[in-house]
Amino acid sequence: MENSDNSIDPESYHSKKLDSSNETAEGYACSADEVNDSPVEEVRLTVPITDDPTLPCLTFRTWVLGILSCITLAFLNQFFGYRQSPLSLTSVSAQIVVLPIGKLMAASLPKKTLKIPATSWSFSLNPGPFNLKEHVLITIFANSGSNSVYAISIVTIVKAFYGGQLHPLAALLLAQSTQMLGYGWAGIFRKFLVDSPYMWWPSNLVQVSLFRALHEVEIRPRGGVTRLQFFLIVLISSFAYYIVPNYLFPSITALSFMCWIWKSSITAQQIGSGLNGLGLGSFALDWSTAASFLGSPLATPGFAIINIVASFFIVAYIVIPIAYWTNAYEAKRFPLVSADVFDANGGLYNVSRVLNYTTFEFNQQGYDDYSKINLSIFFVLCYGLSFATLAATLSHVALFYGREIWQQAKASLKHQFEDVHTRLMKKNYDPVPQWWFYTLLILVIGLAMVTCEGFGRQLQLPYWGILLAMSLALLFTLPVGVITATTNLQPGLNVITELIIGFIYPGKPLANVAFKTYGYTSMAQAIMFLSDFKLGHYMKIPPKSMFLVQLVGTVIASSVYFGTAWWLLYSIENICHPSLLPEGSPWTCPGDRVFYSASIIWGVVGPLRIFGRLGHYAKINYFFLIGILAPVPVWLLSRHFPEKKWIKFINMPIIIGGAGAIPAAKAVNYWSWGSVGIFFNLFVYRRFKGWWARHNYVLSAGLDAGVAFMAILTYFTLEVKDVDGIKWWGSGIDDHCPLAHCPTVPGIKVEGCPVFH
Repeated sequence: MENSDNSIDPESYHSKKLDSSNETAEGYACSADEVNDSPVEEVRLTVPITDDPTLPCLTFRTWVLGILSCITLAFLNQFFGYRQSPLSLTSVSAQIVVLPIGKLMAASLPKKTLKIPATSWSFSLNPGPFNLKEHVLITIFANSGSNSVYAISIVTIVKAFYGGQLHPLAALLLAQSTQMLGYGWAGIFRKFLVDSPYMWWPSNLVQVSLFRALHEVEIRPRGGVTRLQFFLIVLISSFAYYIVPNYLFPSITALSFMCWIWKSSITAQQIGSGLNGLGLGSFALDWSTAASFLGSPLATPGFAIINIVASFFIVAYIVIPIAYWTNAYEAKRFPLVSADVFDANGGLYNVSRVLNYTTFEFNQQGYDDYSKINLSIFFVLCYGLSFATLAATLSHVALFYGREIWQQAKASLKHQFEDVHTRLMKKNYDPVPQWWFYTLLILVIGLAMVTCEGFGRQLQLPYWGILLAMSLALLFTLPVGVITATTNLQPGLNVITELIIGFIYPGKPLANVAFKTYGYTSMAQAIMFLSDFKLGHYMKIPPKSMFLVQLVGTVIASSVYFGTAWWLLYSIENICHPSLLPEGSPWTCPGDRVFYSASIIWGVVGPLRIFGRLGHYAKINYFFLIGILAPVPVWLLSRHFPEKKWIKFINMPIIIGGAGAIPAAKAVNYWSWGSVGIFFNLFVYRRFKGWWARHNYVLSAGLDAGVAFMAILTYFTLEVKDVDGIKWWGSGIDDHCPLAHCPTVPGIKVEGCPVFH
């Protein structure tokens, strides 16, 4: 569900039936002596077998536009990350926006050559027409900025939730080292996961198609508009409209009509609330509500949308009501949907009673005198679903793709096959020396050791914890890379890592989240680097240029994410505390609240006292078994009825994990996302395929960009000056369902809720 900007139904590029051997994009020279022998049909249909190694790549335009794109996306994504609807801007927005700017620079800059003082190096301000390879490298820069820095959540929970302090240099080094550690694993496995034609990375084919569409000569259709004109129209419209949900009428970000009808009914508001309940019939008139958490609905394949919506409906309207109204795990003592943790009396868990703030360690005596951890029934189920999703992903891939992956792995390891793209890359460009990766890996490991062992060991994680986290990342990078490169599914390690360190090193919350970040993020970053390398492989970008752009982009992006977060945390009073913020304030930090709760569950109290024999939720571990077995019936049906092609579109990992974004995401996000996605990627795709192919992704990019620009303008011109606008019914950022969070068991007292007797 993450990074969904690159997802697409294969039919959308099959329908073009591109013949890559004779159709070329701007800047390509044909390779008549090459045969398109890629073993993957989608690659043969989409990726050209041409290259012009004389095209300039690391130009003045590449550096200027690439760094600006990286900084802009990093700033905007962290800026939005703390808001109620944390819109995620992808590199596709920059990919579209920089094209006219690059062409303008090519048309207006002088062709003057400048020398760098004290060196023999020189560069031209304008080496010629803006070309495809420059565009690809700028997009790689932007991709570094669009991928969030997981370690920033540690900085956030320490400052905003625990009320503590981290040394700013330690926080910066944490962000840098966790992001850059993945280069080492990418270097170790790149020959297998990039050079191999069997590792084809399906998501990259969308980028290749979009690059070709943007660089092929486009003639404005009679009575129509070009893609660029359409993008500008959408951007201006989105920009103008977003002043309404962002400032004038925030309540339309979540409209829950059932709460307006039954104003005094807890049950009706639990069922109808789009923010704190099941959200039956809730909706929003706001693009950021539809696109936050789950990504742009316009860029998700239709079959995946159906699977995810089915998952949400099964969980929200069958499983959860049964569990809640049968009072499973004493669910009625707590809110129906919440990311918070609670004590036995239904109140918010007082972490100060079980955590020694001097040493930041677990207080056993305080815990014994207080209460076990309790969770909302939706939160409990989400952890169970995360267990099942990881197991189901491995089981699904083994059953449906195991034989193919094994055959491909044997062929790749024996170097039995090189396709046209690998031959062209080896013929035209020098590879990145392996010692570059190893040197960087050693340096980053040293930085990680300094970060955790230095600064008074604020992060609590000892050196062996770093080594164990890196071992897990190294162990999983290859199998997860194979899964991602062949199926476009990427299982995460976040829950597994916090589970492992929670058992080994309990009672230390910062050690838990630091271990999780080094283990999970370094593997995820390695997968991202390898994916970008494969994109460069397809687009025939010099590998050394790719390496340099990725490295510089990662350093810049990590610094900007850190700087933006630090600035917001210290400039917005009561950030991440909705009850203390002014009415209508969007700075509620929904994602970081889940991260904070996870640090209490896995770090402070530990899994043994929650999901182990000492906790309430030991039976949730059966979800691992459920996940392993869930794909088996679908696989058996697909084998027994091979003529029923639709069976293979039943993806159990997606169905099980589809509702997993809750409780950070809300029911209204699913309703809005699903409605928009089904309309465009099923109805419009089938009825108006030509329009869809030409405008769908441009529409998504324009809506994202318009929302981003208006949010920034509103913040710096109005919100930062405490100009909060008109106070009226619609100025609140809630859905006017004040009773949706109330418990329904007799005797529990919660502020603002009636007490049952």
